[in-house]
Amino acid sequence: MPTINVNVVTPDGKVYDGDVDMVSVRTVDGELGILPKHIPLVAPLTVGAVRLKNGSNVEKVAVSGGFVEVRPDQVTILAEAAELPSGINVERATEAKNRAEKRLNEIKQDQIDIKRAQLALKRANNRLNVASK
Repeated sequence: MPTINVNVVTPDGKVYDGDVDMVSVRTVDGELGILPKHIPLVAPLTVGAVRLKNGSNVEKVAVSGGFVEVRPDQVTILAEAAELPSGINVERATEAKNRAEKRLNEIKQDQIDIKRAQLALKRANNRLNVASK
């Protein structure tokens, strides 16, 4: 079965590099499944888990926004932040989740603070979901 090369890169460096059967990402327009020989495209990513399927094995990478560039033989994910499950500090992510929930409960009318707290909560939940699987 053909495979496609995947690179997940952040400003801090490469997080993942390998060949997989299928890649699933969450774009701002919805889920996108990518197989070898996919048509070229570029799409913005939202906070979510990138799923890398290789046979019956599925690896996940927690991604906090960025872009996916697809070519027929390669997928490059340029992420603001990305972590493998083994690199996620569950205690720290849980603390971040609790802080974000507390801020959401305390915020009155400031829409900017609400959006920031909601995004922080989304990132923390994503990290916890990827780490727990």
